[in-house]
Parts: sequence; structure tokens; C-alpha cells
Amino acid sequence: MEKKEIPLPDFKKILFPVDLSPSASQVAEYVAMMVDCFKAEVHLIYVAHVTQYYASIEIPETYMGNFEAELIERAKKQLGRFSDTHFSGRPVKAKILSGRPGDEILRYALEERVDLIVMGHHSVGIERVIFGSVAGHVVKYSPVPVLIVSPHVLN
Repeated sequence: MEKKEIPLPDFKKILFPVDLSPSASQVAEYVAMMVDCFKAEVHLIYVAHVTQYYASIEIPETYMGNFEAELIERAKKQLGRFSDTHFSGRPVKAKILSGRPGDEILRYALEERVDLIVMGHHSVGIERVIFGSVAGHVVKYSPVPVLIVSPHVLN
């Protein structure tokens, strides 16, 4: 049987959704290495989503809007620092989105025509039934390859 040569992928736009947790910094090292290897542009996104956590305790919508606006403003600053720390000197596009994280990640991937999504996960216990809700949703519905990086293997 003749050995067929498989061409290397050409990842020029790598989407890295972050939650700005300490584990995101660990995964960022891996993403930076991939960005350098493929000479790609990294797209950093943070998705602000507050209604899921507070809707059940009947907080008025005006407070929710103010809280989300404050969250977005703080996330912009943190995402800027995160980008400077981990992707300095590399092509970066950073954006804050609002909505359900899994859906917003997929929408962004389609709109920006990214070639690869790289995500970390925080799962525990049978890997939170196969990679948890956000990462699992993205893996299941993504139109492009998804690489899940465990922050635990990077220590």
C-alpha cells in the first residue's frame, strides 16, 4: 500500500477564547507557540455572560445591565493586559463579546473565518462529562477544528 502524504494545515487565524483565569495563562503559552509556528494571527475573545448566574434571584434588569457593563469594562482592561503579557510582538485581535459563551465563540469563528479554535477547560469528574459545557458545545458544533488543551499537562 502506497503511503499517502497528508498536507500540513494552514492555520492563519487562531481563535483563543479566554476566561482570564490562571489556567488561561497556562494555555496561552501553548497558543503562542502555535501562533509562532504557523505565523498566524491570534484572536482573543472574552464572553461576558451574567444572566445565567443571577436571573434566578430576581435582580432587576437595570442592575443586571449595569453589572454587565462593569464586567465588560473590567474585562477590556484585563484582556489588554493578558494580550500584552502572552502575545506581545505577535498579531493579535482582541474583542469582548456578550452572550452565551459557546454560541458567541461559534458565531465569532464563523464571522471571522478562523481556521482553528484552541481552548482550555476546567473540567473535573469524568472530565465534567466530556469537557464541560462550553468546550463540549464548541467541539460538538464547530465548523473548524478545535484543539482542547488541558492546563494540567502544561505544568
